[in-house]
Amino acid sequence: MRASPSSSDPFALPVHGGDLASAERRFGRPEDGWLDLSTGINPYPYPLPDIPLSSWHRLPEAAAERALYAAAAAAYGVLDPEQLVMVPGTQAIIQLLPRLRPFSSVAVVGPTYGEHVTCWSNAGHQVLPCETLDRIGDADVVVVVNPNNPDGRRHDPLRLLEIAEGLALRGGLLVVDEAFGDQTPELSLASTVGLGLVVLRSFGKFFGLAGLRLGFAVADIPLARLARQVLGPWSVSGPALEIGRVALSDTAWIAETRKRLSQEAALLDNILLRANLSVTGGTSLFRLINAPRAWALYEHLGQRGILVRPFAASPRWLRFGLPPNEEGRKRLKDALAAWTE
Repeated sequence: MRASPSSSDPFALPVHGGDLASAERRFGRPEDGWLDLSTGINPYPYPLPDIPLSSWHRLPEAAAERALYAAAAAAYGVLDPEQLVMVPGTQAIIQLLPRLRPFSSVAVVGPTYGEHVTCWSNAGHQVLPCETLDRIGDADVVVVVNPNNPDGRRHDPLRLLEIAEGLALRGGLLVVDEAFGDQTPELSLASTVGLGLVVLRSFGKFFGLAGLRLGFAVADIPLARLARQVLGPWSVSGPALEIGRVALSDTAWIAETRKRLSQEAALLDNILLRANLSVTGGTSLFRLINAPRAWALYEHLGQRGILVRPFAASPRWLRFGLPPNEEGRKRLKDALAAWTE
């Protein structure tokens, strides 16, 4: 038997993926548990290494921080580790950056990850959402997600560098969020960061360890030093330092995972296409469909214990993360077959 859904705001769409508590209030608790496809997190996580007891017992040590900075610099192609800022998830730096600048006009190229608009607005800046780079106008700050979430749109790195150079000449800033950039290293600007450019890199999505809360910003050295100063000491936990260092140094696992995620995304595409759903974009960690009754399909899947990501801004969009195994793929196939019958 299912538990009864909560009557508290039963029709509100989620703001983020992964909120199983809200899903249970809406749909009840599935007998077979949730198949959570509502996030873009790798369902095949990095195998956790043995973590020394001292990482849990002692405050994070400077040597461990330096080791993680070195590993991240090598993984992202950053020339000087002094350009890096480690944070407890990139959400932390998304919230911090707006508070390090004076009042600015901010163009956020979207639709995209909603926290960019929210955080710049909450910090008192004038936010100007726009659909393309051609519409950024004379904004002081430009925010771009590359590849974009949720549609996977890609922006030419050379074009972005031109924009960053123009902004730098007038004291502006280009923020490039590469949260899903591990699959597309050819798009990354992390190795070219200078004045007027900040690049954000997520750790948890590609490595499947979102609960670890680890991420990085790459900035010019003065801005990176300021951000580290504002964050204060011990901004990242000892276990995160150890796991991050090992994982970012594991080049064989990274290469194999890039191949695997591409294969898994192709399998998901096949399931969606066989259900007559139009795949309009995405990355190797999620796919976006455009369907006339997308919200109704969201309800249909939710009633069967499959959680996907709807978008309040578009009643035609649904985002599907990767199923974790063949059982999950079959469960999704069966639910979609019931929808199309």
